[in-house]
Amino acid sequence: MRSLHRSPLGTRPDTRLLRDVGLVCLAGGIVGVSFGAIAVAGGLPVWVPVVMSLLVYAGSAQFSAVGILLAGGGPVAAAATGLLLNTRTAAFGLAVAEVIGRGRVTRWIGAHLVTDETVAFTLAQPDPARRRAAFWISGLGLYASWNLCVLLGALAGGALGDTGRYGLDAAFPAVLVALVLPALREDAAVRRAALAGAAVALALTPFVPVGVPVLAALTGLLLLGGRTA
Repeated sequence: MRSLHRSPLGTRPDTRLLRDVGLVCLAGGIVGVSFGAIAVAGGLPVWVPVVMSLLVYAGSAQFSAVGILLAGGGPVAAAATGLLLNTRTAAFGLAVAEVIGRGRVTRWIGAHLVTDETVAFTLAQPDPARRRAAFWISGLGLYASWNLCVLLGALAGGALGDTGRYGLDAAFPAVLVALVLPALREDAAVRRAALAGAAVALALTPFVPVGVPVLAALTGLLLLGGRTA
């Protein structure tokens, strides 16, 4: 069996899972450095991106909120945009609710760790024990790497210059695409749902605010509605 050690979560973590989590942590960390640097270079104090990352912990929402603040928008508009972008995590939370655990504190912490990536890792596992291990390993790893790298980027401030010219913004979505490709190759129903969602998102992108096309893409899941487990 491919494993490194016995996990405190009750199962042996697969080395492939650990490798994939490490790659996503690396990509997320690069984006985190970019976020911290952009926020501070734009004039925000160091504590703003750091505290936002600890409490909000949602990359797209954080970038959008900081973009609004740097453009002169108020905190209410920034917070509303972040909430809109994060509504998708409600559906994600339902998908992994049974995996997180039953204790009140455990569920509260687990809910904070729900992201696109942790859900993708969790649902890709073949049994409940491995799904639980995948959720907590990826969730804690991504949270730690994201916040550490945001702090490093914020401390670096404007020293990095224009982070977009390094292509840092492309690292995270590229890794996510690599993660979902196996499911797209193996399951025709998932391919149809993904293509439908992508078509909706592309059609809406020129006409609606940033983040809304991502939410609208969830309509592709309707194609899976009649599918039996």
